[in-house]
Parts: sequence; structure tokens; C-alpha cells
Amino acid sequence: MPKAKETLLEIDLNALDNNYKYLTSKLKPETKVLAVVKAFAYGSDSVVIAKELVELGVDYFAVAYPHEGETLRDAKIETPILVLHPLPTNFGMIVNRCMEPSIYSRKMLEEFIAFAEEKNQTNYPIHLKFNTGLNRLGFVADDVPYITETLSKTQSIKVKSVFSHLAASEDLKEKEFTLKQIERFNEISDALVAKLGYKPLLHCANTSGIINYPEAHFDMVRTGIGIYGFGNDPEENKHLKPIGTLKTIISQIHKVEIGESVGYNRGFIAEKTTLSATLALGHADGIPRSYGKGKGWVTINGKKAPILGNVCMDMIMVDVTNIDCEEGDEAIIFGATTTAEELAAAINSISYELITAISQRVKRVVLRK
Repeated sequence: MPKAKETLLEIDLNALDNNYKYLTSKLKPETKVLAVVKAFAYGSDSVVIAKELVELGVDYFAVAYPHEGETLRDAKIETPILVLHPLPTNFGMIVNRCMEPSIYSRKMLEEFIAFAEEKNQTNYPIHLKFNTGLNRLGFVADDVPYITETLSKTQSIKVKSVFSHLAASEDLKEKEFTLKQIERFNEISDALVAKLGYKPLLHCANTSGIINYPEAHFDMVRTGIGIYGFGNDPEENKHLKPIGTLKTIISQIHKVEIGESVGYNRGFIAEKTTLSATLALGHADGIPRSYGKGKGWVTINGKKAPILGNVCMDMIMVDVTNIDCEEGDEAIIFGATTTAEELAAAINSISYELITAISQRVKRVVLRK
């Protein structure tokens, strides 16, 4: 790999291909795959990722909000897009750009039917979200009679899928809870399908559901974090490759004498002569201020350089006292060696938070060997 000359995020499409093929190897041939590309494809580049996944044969995409799906449509991506968290103010964009809303409450169902009827829609695809234990969004089992009665009164919409979301599928200590969620979903979907008179797609497995609960694969599975290289389990991570490597360079090296300080609020005070390297990224690039003062590190020339003092908006300082390096050398924040999962653990966080925080001002570079 060429050495970085500025702050950048390398996006490895070969790693993406590996992850997609590994996860789909766990599925029956007829099981559809929905790829979650919300939040700029988990901090990478939603258009680049979506186009590659289209080539790999993905069946569906999911975004959180419709403007994320609009970006895909602007890029000529025609694959169906499920909008996971639509709001009534978004209905126009959703329909105009041929996206499909998740309908999760009575209010949403009534308002979307009214909108669809006003726009003279027929059988517009919707997805019914049921809450089976996450307690975030979703209808409950008792809503089934109301839903089917309401749907029987209109031709404007048609149920494309029925789905739920597992709350703890990565934690095998919560297996009893997860199996109960799957059981509830089976009961709800059976009751709904019996009254609808046709069978929508059923799905409730996320990445960890794909790995740990084959009985929850149903007609389609959803994968987000898995395609980006994280399996929520050390053994599964051996089969997956992080697609993103965040890099920067050393801008300057300072010799800090005993008693001198580094950074805002004198966040680091040298107890011995220290070499401090200033790097060209900070919390405006996605490195939270919770790092520093002994938490977190970067890798320079194969060695760990702990973050000194407080993270600045555009810069961090790291300890290179025992590292042979010079100004202009590359520093790796996270990637295949030190993963985002490992680095996030240093501040009691998770890989999702770190990778999705990468600022849009960070240059993206797409790699394919």
C-alpha cells in the first residue's frame, strides 16, 4: 500500500467482497440479503459500497432516513431501498424516489395510507416493523387485527415485508431472550399472514443473528456491521476483514522536557523527556475527546504511540519517544492490525461508534488489489 501523505480513509473492496461472501455462505440459496448502508455505509462511502454490493448480488438496501436513500438513487442505484425510520414529512421524498417505508405505528400507518391515496398510489410497498423486545420502534402483537382491518380498506399500499429486530443476538448469555424474540416474531407473522391472505417477506436476523441463529434467517436477513468487517465475536472476526483503514501523517515532532506540557489545559505534563508527534486529525475527524490521557493509541512504523493530553479539534499528539520516526511518516489509527473494535474498547465503546464518527472531511480512497 502506498504511504499516506494526508489524513484519509482507505476503503478496501476486496475486504467487503470477503465479508459478504462469508456471511452469505451461512444462508440457504433462496434467502435474500438486505445490506444496511445507513450513516454513509457505517462511516465509509454509501455509493461506493452499494455499487459493489449490487455487483455481488445483494437484494435490498436499508437506510435510516430517506435522504440517505436519495443519495443512492442519485447514483443510479435501482435496488429496492427500505427506509428504517421514516417520518411523515419524508413521505414525498420516499415515494418520489421509489423507496419503501418501515411502518411502525398506527399513526404512521394511517398517515402513509392517507398520503398514498392522495397521490393515487396502488399497492405501494411498505414494511411492517414489530417490536418483539427491543422496545425502540414497532407495532405489538395486539395491533395485528387493527393492521389487517385497516389494510383491507385500501388498495393504496401492500405489505412487502414483516420484520423485527433482535436486541442481543451477539450475546449468547441472552440466548433465552433471543429465542423468545424469535418465537414472538413467528407468532406475530403467522397471525398476520393468515389475515392478509398473502405472504410478505419475513426477516429479523441482523449480522449476529445470521451467525448465531439460523432458525431466524426466514426469507431475508439484514447485515450491517458484518459486511464492514466486524462479527461481534472474536472467533467470527477471524473470518471477516475490516474494510476501513484510517490513516494520517506526522506533521511535527517536539521534544518535551520534564515539567513541560502538551496540548490544551496542559493535559499531559512530562515526567521525563518525551518526544511528542503531532498528527493531522482530531475530534472534528471522528477521534473523540474521550481518548488521550492514557487512553488510546495510534500505530507508527509498527509500534504503538499512546495519545498524549487532550484531543484537539484538528490534531492529536502522541508519544513517539521510543519509536524511530520522522515528520511525514504515516500513522495508522485503526485498520486490519489494530481494529476499530480494539481501539473503541479503550474508551468502553464499540466499533460502530468509532467507524460511523469518521468525518466527511476525511478523504476517502477506494482500494482494490
